[in-house]
Amino acid sequence: METKDNKATVNVSKKPVAAKKKSSGFKGIKSAWIILVLCLVLAVCVYLFVLGNPANFQGGSTAGKPLNMLGTVYKGGFVVPIIWTMLFADIALTIERWLALKTAFGKMSLDKFVAQTKACLSKNDLDGVISLCDKQGGSVANVVNSTIVKYREVENDDHLTKEQKVLSIQKALDEATALEMPTLQMNLPILAVIVTLGVLTGLFGTVLGMIRSFSALSAGGGGDSAALSQGISEALVNTASGILTSALAVIFYNYFTNRIDHLTYGLDEVGFTVVSTFSATH
Repeated sequence: METKDNKATVNVSKKPVAAKKKSSGFKGIKSAWIILVLCLVLAVCVYLFVLGNPANFQGGSTAGKPLNMLGTVYKGGFVVPIIWTMLFADIALTIERWLALKTAFGKMSLDKFVAQTKACLSKNDLDGVISLCDKQGGSVANVVNSTIVKYREVENDDHLTKEQKVLSIQKALDEATALEMPTLQMNLPILAVIVTLGVLTGLFGTVLGMIRSFSALSAGGGGDSAALSQGISEALVNTASGILTSALAVIFYNYFTNRIDHLTYGLDEVGFTVVSTFSATH
């Protein structure tokens, strides 16, 4: 009786250790609104204290004509900090997603891990696969490890048919993958929204600037081409900023989706190998 109790104590103590391995590493920031709020605060500070620095304008006041590009951008109006919030969000979310996906892929390259896992499975070396998963870490290793655990569980179950065992392994693979995918795709929808919203906000700011320019020109009763060109340049700054913001969002979004697709293909390859190995050896 004492021996059984000791064994039970050991088994219970091992479970939290496995959980720690799966939760290790940077998983991402779930509350994306915190990033957006911080980016908004930063954008407003840049707008007021950097772009709105009196040294950027004639007469030492923001009411004067801009002396450089910083002053010209400031003249874009209240739309400027909105666009810059999205620009800073692009950068912040890119860093956040890069760190999260780096953790998800694990320590060694995914292709190398898949190749070594397939080599161990071809030898029916399940202990070798688990050892690889422990060394690799990340989402891929978590999925493979969960599948191998189910593999061993059904392997010694005499109450299931071979087809039921294969379906059970496949189900474990699908469930483990479904648990990991939300973490991989987290915050990417925000980048997708910025792709469109950046350009539209820039165009909105440009239209407002053009309206102000022509209204001021008509109120003056003259055709001052210098004032008109100055107003148009200030308005077009918003378009340029919006296009830059959307372009960066497109690049980052496609990069991360391609990385996730590569990881998914690796999971599918390993999962197919696990199921095939069980079917061939049992």
